Amino acid sequence: MKKYMSLVLFAHSIFALPFALIGFFLAVHTTSNSFDWKKLVLMLVCMVSARNAAMAFNRYLDRDIDSINPRTAMRDIPSGKISAQQALIFTLVNCVVFVGATFFINSLCFYLSPIALFVVLFYSYTKRITPLCHLVLGVGLGLAPIGAYLVVTNQFHIVPVFYGIAVMCWSGGFDIIYALQDEQFDRENGLNSIPAYFGGKRALRISEGLHGLSFLFILLPVFYMPVSWFYYLGVIFYGILLIYQHRIVSPTDLSRVNRAFMTTNGIASVIFAAFYLLDILLFF
Repeated sequence: MKKYMSLVLFAHSIFALPFALIGFFLAVHTTSNSFDWKKLVLMLVCMVSARNAAMAFNRYLDRDIDSINPRTAMRDIPSGKISAQQALIFTLVNCVVFVGATFFINSLCFYLSPIALFVVLFYSYTKRITPLCHLVLGVGLGLAPIGAYLVVTNQFHIVPVFYGIAVMCWSGGFDIIYALQDEQFDRENGLNSIPAYFGGKRALRISEGLHGLSFLFILLPVFYMPVSWFYYLGVIFYGILLIYQHRIVSPTDLSRVNRAFMTTNGIASVIFAAFYLLDILLFF
């Protein structure tokens, strides 16, 4: 189990999971639907299994690329910790678990499950096709609050879509920062990324623009639902942490990329979700 958790970098689930909880409790708070433990557990199963499938498939598909990149040569498949076949089987098992969980949620989630899987799995191919691969990753993560809202309500609404777009821009932006580490490698090996296509300096400007859009879409829900000062405090912290990660990374200094990528963004999503949940718990 430890090997598989290493394969899918389970700790990175912290990025989208808080926004899934936001989508779930948004539905409970703003509609006539009541809280249901069964739906919450099934939503969490969907989140974990979809992410496991996406990450394991990415490692499976990129195994040859990872083996020749000094930064990734020690990943689980190139280093022999897990075989390619084991990673593929793990992917398929998680796909089955995901679709099976949606079957017990509602018909809309079940019918949309193949589309969701296609998005999160297709991302692994996009670096071979387009520099916009970062946004495809963002779309996959951005499905979290939308899907969680559907779990409760079985219908769409504009507010979780706002959160989905915010997550798309936020994760696309920080994935560009992470990709700065492989700018030269991607360019030399014919792989597509924003840093390889535009260069590090322009890539960071694009990342800043995406994070600006993310902040905007985090703020837009205040026009569609009642919020207290707690929500605004969460938005402020979220914005500060977006700014902070751009202050500690530059094209000539990538020593703190991991702090910007993992620590800062993980804290941003958890803090914002915590303030949102406190907002509805204490004031409404």
